[in-house]
Amino acid sequence: MFRVRTRSLRGRVTLLAVIVAALVLIPVGIGVVILTKSVILTNATNDTQQVAERVAAQVGEGLLPRGTTVPSPEYPVNLIQIVAPDGRILATSQEARALPRLSDLVPTPETHVLNGQTCLRDRCVVLTAVRASIAPDSPVVYAGRVTPAVLVSNGTDVAVLIETLVLIAIAGVSAWLIMGRALRPVALMGAELDRVNASDLSSRVTRPPGEDELSVLADRINGTLSRLEHSAEQQRRFVSDASHELRTPIAALRAELESAELYPDDTELDELVKNALRDTDRLESIVTDLLFLARTGSRVDVVKERLDLAELVREVLSSREDRVPVQQELAEGVTVDGVKVQLVRALTDLLDNAERYAERYVRVQVSRKNGQAVLAVENDGVEIPEADRERVFERFARLDTARSREAGGTGLGLPIVKGVALAHAGDVRVDDFTGGARFVMCLPAV
Repeated sequence: MFRVRTRSLRGRVTLLAVIVAALVLIPVGIGVVILTKSVILTNATNDTQQVAERVAAQVGEGLLPRGTTVPSPEYPVNLIQIVAPDGRILATSQEARALPRLSDLVPTPETHVLNGQTCLRDRCVVLTAVRASIAPDSPVVYAGRVTPAVLVSNGTDVAVLIETLVLIAIAGVSAWLIMGRALRPVALMGAELDRVNASDLSSRVTRPPGEDELSVLADRINGTLSRLEHSAEQQRRFVSDASHELRTPIAALRAELESAELYPDDTELDELVKNALRDTDRLESIVTDLLFLARTGSRVDVVKERLDLAELVREVLSSREDRVPVQQELAEGVTVDGVKVQLVRALTDLLDNAERYAERYVRVQVSRKNGQAVLAVENDGVEIPEADRERVFERFARLDTARSREAGGTGLGLPIVKGVALAHAGDVRVDDFTGGARFVMCLPAV
């Protein structure tokens, strides 16, 4: 049972708390006992020394004749003996009359005060021996008191031991309860994660209040779930788009081939091959764009590099042969951290879209604004109604006959631009532009 419990974090922390408490409290308890006994013994010794020195002074002044009863001072120092150098007891207090010599301690002229402890037949005594004078025949005064019970019994030790064990137990129980409370959100998050499955990734774990490590963990888990949901949605959309958009060219290609098979004499081979190649090209373009769009949001291309947008625009334009001239307004030194192949593709799609609908010119602008790298592509073609400016970034969106399949393209160019912008922590929008269309992509500048 103990081994099972200690395998859990809660059990290990509780065990660690018990060990730490024991390592701290046991030495403290021992120190308290030793210090307490030392203080009590010091106080008792001071009391006996004061009494012994006072009586010794009286003996030295001849105020206590031999054979008299020594007046007992106040309790507890009530055992007084005056002993001759030969060991004879010259005088005692009433309480020490029936006692033998209290101690064998004999102070010397150089050390006229000695402290110690001794045990008689029925009691233990704390005492002080004081030499009455420096003369060789000086008597010795012994003053003693019964040793305090704390010093001769184990009661204090047992009490401190019990208190120490109780405190250690309290530390263990407290650690167990505190860890249980602290880990309750973890258990809740674990149960919520168990309910997440591949068919439904929309669930999120409950975020604990505050800004501690568990809250950060919950945020990271939810972020991971969001990315997984986005990736799964990308896959579902890929399958849906592929099945929908590929059906038309495949059907057309099949119809051409079946017609040629049924009416071989009426079929012109050149026309058949031309139409088949056209449909095949469209199939290839759609598949290529769908795969690129799926990879853009799946973090496949994660190697980023520092890119100058002006240089990137000039490089792309140098490899193109456009129908209408492209004007350039490029600010130098506008750089971003990005995946070059994705940014090139986004710029190419914006240029292709602009060339498709332009009448006289296409203009590319690069600038920096409010910490953002701004790439704008505009043309003097068809204006985009404000109500449709978000829908143009949807896959296979068609606004009207002017933007039909006959105009060319797969219907995935602008969605690819949107995906690239989002993958680079940026965005793309359609701005107000009279007499044409203006697409603006904003990325974090560096």
